[in-house]
Amino acid sequence: MPSNGPVRTVGDTDRPRLAPHVRLAYDPARGRHVLLAPEAVSVLNGTGAAILDLCDGERTVTQIVAELSGRYAHVAGDEVRLFLARLAARRCVEVGDG
Repeated sequence: MPSNGPVRTVGDTDRPRLAPHVRLAYDPARGRHVLLAPEAVSVLNGTGAAILDLCDGERTVTQIVAELSGRYAHVAGDEVRLFLARLAARRCVEVGDG
């Protein structure tokens, strides 16, 4: 999917959630999670799917990074914020401040 806007800074207190027109789903044919948007499908790696699974509009970015740190050996908060910022620029993720 092409970028639809400038990359927005995502802060630690932001509470990301999937945009209403976007859905996270498991595609058994691909054996991977995908992000479904109108006229677009993005195949995700395991980490990307894990991040988006935690984006419920309730958890802050800090809480998401902490949860991921409990699952994975190395989690970089700046990489999580950049991933979310890129998806926000594509209007796949909404980022609201806590």
